[in-house]
Amino acid sequence: MRRAIELALGRLGHTGENPAVGCVIVRDGVVTAEAATAESGRPHAEEQALAVAGERARGAAFVTLEPCGERSSGAASCSQRLAAAGVSRVVFACDNPHGLSAGRGPAQLRDAGVELEGGFLQAEAAFPYADS
Repeated sequence: MRRAIELALGRLGHTGENPAVGCVIVRDGVVTAEAATAESGRPHAEEQALAVAGERARGAAFVTLEPCGERSSGAASCSQRLAAAGVSRVVFACDNPHGLSAGRGPAQLRDAGVELEGGFLQAEAAFPYADS
């Protein structure tokens, strides 16, 4: 998670209206992919990390902010993408207060059988989201 926080910090002020988020995917104790929210807010960190990981995504994802449960564009949400990629565990630091998220992502992940852990290193990760 600390690496995900570091990635998010590097994107602060460069993601438009979207929050700066970091995502690290780990399989069998080895980092298979990492990403942060892209310039102007799209694509999201999880989407980018999953693209890099490919089949190696079948492990755990460490994300600084609760994965979105719906996208304003109508595209698949980060939670849907994580579940579809076979990620078995999602650990996130901070809740996402945005109306298209706010608990929807974790609910989708739980419904898909993905193990969840929220609030992990929340105090360290919260500063970019304090005003969200």
